[in-house]
Amino acid sequence: MPITIQPIEPDRPIEFGAEVLGADLSRPQTQAEVAAIEAGMDRFAVLVFRDQRIDDDQQMAFSRNFGPLETASGDIMQGAARRLGNEVNDISNLDRDGRLRARDDRARLFGLGNMLWHSDSSFKATPSKYSLLSARIIPDHGGNTEFADMRAAWDTLDPALQTQARDLVCEHSQLYSRGSLGFSDFTAEEQARFAPVPQRLVRRHAVTGRLSLFLASHAGAIQGWPMPEARMLLRDLTEIATERRFVHVHHWRQWDAVMWDNRVTMHRARRYPSDQVRDMHRTTIADTGPTLEQPV
Repeated sequence: MPITIQPIEPDRPIEFGAEVLGADLSRPQTQAEVAAIEAGMDRFAVLVFRDQRIDDDQQMAFSRNFGPLETASGDIMQGAARRLGNEVNDISNLDRDGRLRARDDRARLFGLGNMLWHSDSSFKATPSKYSLLSARIIPDHGGNTEFADMRAAWDTLDPALQTQARDLVCEHSQLYSRGSLGFSDFTAEEQARFAPVPQRLVRRHAVTGRLSLFLASHAGAIQGWPMPEARMLLRDLTEIATERRFVHVHHWRQWDAVMWDNRVTMHRARRYPSDQVRDMHRTTIADTGPTLEQPV
């Protein structure tokens, strides 16, 4: 069965979010299948693959069709403390022994940052291109993921605001995003690892040519601006970009796999019962280089 891609909300005026039919992520992909998925990503930015009963090796193999995988260096747990391999981000509330983390567990508190609007790995010098999230165990309610279309948000900005934002460079760090939640329990090594990196505020998609905002809760400063003024602009832009008309909500089913383009979207997880397991495995494909080296 050939791959077909259909909009999730066909009556929506903005093309954003689609379901992929006929795909099997557990097996090697043909060149035509990879090309079809990439074209779907360029058009819809978020793709949903239902009933994909994959393991980590299969997920990594599928993800590598689209570029090199990042290592999970942004996770708070490193080395022997990790539950999953170094190329799989552990988006769960489980410790390395598979037990639910306590409410005051440091890794759990750090992970609450996933409930803030963000773009994966924008805190890295070379941010991410795509992410693929596999739902292994989900709670009986809550835990949805919301996606915001940063292309559509850019298109609706006032021209004067577009001009103001066009050439700005922000600084991104998990110190900023977690700090906004009151999490400041960072070791000296983590402060160095999470040092702020510069990212363009406005990006141009290499294939479609469309401009989009590149926002995230990790963005906490604008080069050359006073901090309060910078954060006020970033807050205003985030409020615009996450208006309901720009947002798609994914309601998870077990074994869903959802792939999105971090260059043109933001996303966030929603709350779910802390006494239930939510076990999601994420692979992340690196972009081609720092945003400051990419033409706008």
